[in-house]
Amino acid sequence: MNMQLMLDYLAELEENNEKDWYHAHKEEYTKANAQFLELVEHLNLEISKFDNSVSLYEPKHLTFKLMRDTRFSKDKSPYNPSFRAHIGPKGKLPIPVGYYLMIRPGGKSFLGGGLFADMFKDATNMIRDYLLSHGQEWEEIIGAPEFTRHFTVDGSKLKNVPRGYDADHPQAEYLKYKSWYLEYTLEDSKLTQDAFLSSAIEIFRAMKPFNDFLNQALENFQMPQR
Repeated sequence: MNMQLMLDYLAELEENNEKDWYHAHKEEYTKANAQFLELVEHLNLEISKFDNSVSLYEPKHLTFKLMRDTRFSKDKSPYNPSFRAHIGPKGKLPIPVGYYLMIRPGGKSFLGGGLFADMFKDATNMIRDYLLSHGQEWEEIIGAPEFTRHFTVDGSKLKNVPRGYDADHPQAEYLKYKSWYLEYTLEDSKLTQDAFLSSAIEIFRAMKPFNDFLNQALENFQMPQR
């Protein structure tokens, strides 16, 4: 797949983030998006080989639209100039957690894993409760050399340990979190290297124990019905 084609299109969209430009360059979008779908299809296949919780999906069912919801945002730019996908046990649903990819020029691309969404209070509480009784396993995962070489745990969090949890617990700092995720940033030059695909798979493989831990905690989570 042509990574440079994706980067070039997204860079132009970022400079011309308006509906008239987008519609006038629909052909360029179609070509760039086709390359992204090919990338997602390849990643889905390779991830499914080491994570049997991940099934094969049509790439279009794993990706997110460029169109932004600007109703409650001060930024009224109509498009998010990035190609994004989530490859998880239930496709692009955020839970169970899976493997996230964002392509955005200017060094803003990254490979991600874990729980990015913090609006599901039940999910947050389930992970906190699981941490209480599986702290040693957690520390082994985030302290493993393969993990520390690539990642640090990120996420939105409270200033203090939430009420009902022991402030002196060994994992107290992580009990403050409302989401727990990993980001491995990618410079544009890395995306266009021949070795990008194989290196991306290795990074996702290194995320698997972290994802497995969170998904074990979220085993009985039910996505809210709309």
